[in-house]
Amino acid sequence: MRIALLIPLALLAACMPDNRSVNTMKAPEIARSSFAFDVRFSDTDSLPADQAAALEQWLGAVGVAYGDRIGVDDPIAAGAVSRRAAIAGVVARFGLLVQDTAPVTAALPAGTARVVITRTQVSVPDCPDWRRPSNPTTGNSSMSNYGCASVSNLAAMIADPNDLIDGQTYTGADGHTTSKAINVYRERKPTGTGKLPKSDIATTGN
Repeated sequence: MRIALLIPLALLAACMPDNRSVNTMKAPEIARSSFAFDVRFSDTDSLPADQAAALEQWLGAVGVAYGDRIGVDDPIAAGAVSRRAAIAGVVARFGLLVQDTAPVTAALPAGTARVVITRTQVSVPDCPDWRRPSNPTTGNSSMSNYGCASVSNLAAMIADPNDLIDGQTYTGADGHTTSKAINVYRERKPTGTGKLPKSDIATTGN
C-alpha cells in the first residue's frame, strides 16, 4: 500500500514546474464582492427609526469594517443630499464614511435608497501547498510550499486590500501619523503591572 501511494505523488511532483530561483511562485489574488440593502425614507426625506435600526443591524451582520467602500444609490436627485446624510449618520457609528459615488444597481422606486458595500479581499490560493516535498529533488527546485508563509502573512497584514489595486496618493510626510504608533508603544502600560485579581476558589495542596 505504501508503494502504491508513493507512485502518484512522484508523478504529481514531476508535473509541477521547477523553481530554481529564490523567488516564490505564490502570489496574492484580489477578489471583490458587493452587498446591498434598501432603506425607505419618509415624505420629508428623513430616515425612520425602524429603517435606521434595520440598516444598523444589517451593517453589523455583514461585518462592515475598515477597507469596505460604502456608497448610496439614490434614483431621485431632489433631497438626495439629506437622505445620504441620514445614511452616513448610521454608517458613522461603525467609524466609516460614505463614498461620493456608488455602483449602478437595478432600478429603485421613489423614496427608496440603496446602500451598497463593496468589499475587497486578498488571499493566496493553493497555500499551504505540499504537493512537492523539499527533497529529494533531481531538478534542484524549491518545494511547492516555498513562500506560502511569507506571502500569506503579508496579505493578512494589508489593512485595506484596495491599496493593492489603486494605492494611496502621497501627500507628504506627516510627523504626527508617523509617531502615533511609537507613542502608543511608549505610553501603554505593560501587561502584568497591576495586582493579580482575587479568586474565591479555594485551592489545596497535594
